[in-house]
Amino acid sequence: MRAYMKLLSAHPHHVGSPYDKQNAEWILGKFKEFGLDAQIEQFDVLFPTPKERVVELVEGGPKFVAKLQEPAVAVDPTSNQQAEQLPTYNAYSIDGDVTAPLVYVNYGVPEDYEQLERMGVSVKGKIVIARYYHSWRGIKPKVAAEHGAVGCLIFSDPHEDGFVQGETFPSGPYRPPDGVQRGSVADMPLYPGDPLTPGVGATKDAKRLKVEEAQTITKIPVLPISYADAQPLLAALTGRVAPAEWRGGLGMTYHVGPGAAKVHLVVKSNWEPLKTLYDVIAKIPGSTFPDEWVIRGNHHDGWVNGAEDPVSGQIAILEEARALGEMAKAGWKPKRTIIYCAWDGEEPGLLGSTEWAEQHYDELRAHAVAYINSDTNGRGYFGVEGSHTLEKFSNDVARDVTDPETKLSVWKRDQLHKIADAKTAEQREEIRKRADLRIPALGSGSDYTAFLQHDGVASLNFGFGGEDGGGIYHSIYDDFYWYTHFSDTDFVYCRALAQAGATAMMRLADADLLPFEFGDFADTVQAYLKELKVLAQKTQDEIRERNREIEEGVFQATNDPRRPLVAPSAEAVPPHLNFAPLENAVDTLNRSAAEYHKALEQLNAKGGAAMAASSLVEVNKLLIESERRLTNAEGLPNRPWFKHQLYAPGFYTGYAVKTVPAVREAIELKQWKQADEAIVVVARVLENEAALISSAAQKLAAVK
Repeated sequence: MRAYMKLLSAHPHHVGSPYDKQNAEWILGKFKEFGLDAQIEQFDVLFPTPKERVVELVEGGPKFVAKLQEPAVAVDPTSNQQAEQLPTYNAYSIDGDVTAPLVYVNYGVPEDYEQLERMGVSVKGKIVIARYYHSWRGIKPKVAAEHGAVGCLIFSDPHEDGFVQGETFPSGPYRPPDGVQRGSVADMPLYPGDPLTPGVGATKDAKRLKVEEAQTITKIPVLPISYADAQPLLAALTGRVAPAEWRGGLGMTYHVGPGAAKVHLVVKSNWEPLKTLYDVIAKIPGSTFPDEWVIRGNHHDGWVNGAEDPVSGQIAILEEARALGEMAKAGWKPKRTIIYCAWDGEEPGLLGSTEWAEQHYDELRAHAVAYINSDTNGRGYFGVEGSHTLEKFSNDVARDVTDPETKLSVWKRDQLHKIADAKTAEQREEIRKRADLRIPALGSGSDYTAFLQHDGVASLNFGFGGEDGGGIYHSIYDDFYWYTHFSDTDFVYCRALAQAGATAMMRLADADLLPFEFGDFADTVQAYLKELKVLAQKTQDEIRERNREIEEGVFQATNDPRRPLVAPSAEAVPPHLNFAPLENAVDTLNRSAAEYHKALEQLNAKGGAAMAASSLVEVNKLLIESERRLTNAEGLPNRPWFKHQLYAPGFYTGYAVKTVPAVREAIELKQWKQADEAIVVVARVLENEAALISSAAQKLAAVK
């Protein structure tokens, strides 16, 4: 695995680079060597690269021109490959040349703009500077543009991943002063993948939008910068002192502005030609149910050398494929078809996996059993997120994988970690007593997105982490030297990931009865309903209280004239939301889950002969269909590409999940009519799911 990483991260391998194609062809050769039937599928996508970048302070302080470059480090042999490295930039920023006053907007998320409004600070006609974290980066220029800004800078503050956290590279793992986080700023909460071909595979003959028609390209120019480049800009700001929670780790007073500080920002990219993606697809055909597919994926492209992101996950995929290939050569034949995928173009916007999942949409809806994803892999605790119909299954896999450091099962270590992190006695009690550890839902940010949220394929994401902090994400320092000095230096967690992935793939491929389970799923949906009701009530209570305080004069009486804040405006008290359709649907779901559990226990009591019965084929078809039932053709309001009604990335969070998104986001945005309508839609989806589960239970009970 060490040799695999050294080779795959030897040169920058971004989309369109020679080494990206070379890596794909090498992976193809390894899959074939392992005995898998492998091929490369190509797609042609929009991937702009920078031709001009300028950030300079032109007024309000000493003349300053940002370096916009990461320096090589003498001890790190691949950091000096500057001719091959992509410059520091944000892909899918619109071209622009703007000069405007600068305003600091903290993390640049909606609540920060609410605070700015109370401070009497407008960003209209301004360039904003925001720090990374607290949302996906593409949200920052999106929200800035909605508030009238004309440009956006995003910097990595040392408070988050620099010297405040620990020693910086090369002495330690954290971001050095000139380190920059590259990344996409496409509006992926609308749709991921190629901006020019939403909903269809980006084949050579695909119908394409014009660049100016693509909805996911930013509305204002945006550029990432280091904290070394950000410091002179922030130091030039005057005006209000930033609130305490807005202050980062730089040794200076953070001001909001605007003032005399004026910045010149230029972003210009090469938008042509289209770049070719190389998705590597390898199969072990199923012997009994060849039309049922179990899929495993990890991307192979990186922003630069990408040892951690993505090669640490990709080498686990290769090790799994090698092991399963050896078993197949020795005579093992999986009952279901196993597919291993090395995706291209994940970094710019989940391009390779999305285009493949769109191109094969009908086939995946008909044949895909499950998709298991991985991405970066480090050292520490086993993380699982995904479909709650597979929650019990993922717990069972974790119980059979050994943690390399503690020799506990990774499940037990994770349970003890969750107990240590729990905030209340009630939380600790549930962790100790609940048969399965809860798994978080998936939002976006990696290649499971199209499978789960567009195609309706039950999905899981596997990976280790939590003990090897760092600040080299999407920089030139994410390379073999960094990984082998500061992360999983002996590759023991890469091997553990391969063990978990291979175990899951084999169990799904060979199960007589697919390991879907609905008790944990129904319990989770019940919890989501409770959260929604609490959110609605809390929103109503907060508005009532704020209106009362406005009427009482609380804000005027407590306003500091030296640091005045604008009083909030009164709002109409939200109407009562009718949760009855959702409550009834969840009750039905709980009953059907209990019915399935009872039938499953009865089947298990009958023993192996019953489990091998041919009549399980019809049950398995329903189980495969169960995740599809959680989607609908219309998709989510204002973003129909996302079809799953329980899981989606937040419209204003980007990566972070919003569960029951149509209802939750309507409440958060105080769109009460839309919330009521969404409750009915989601209730109908859950009723259909409950009917499917009941049908599966009845068929299971009839197995002899």
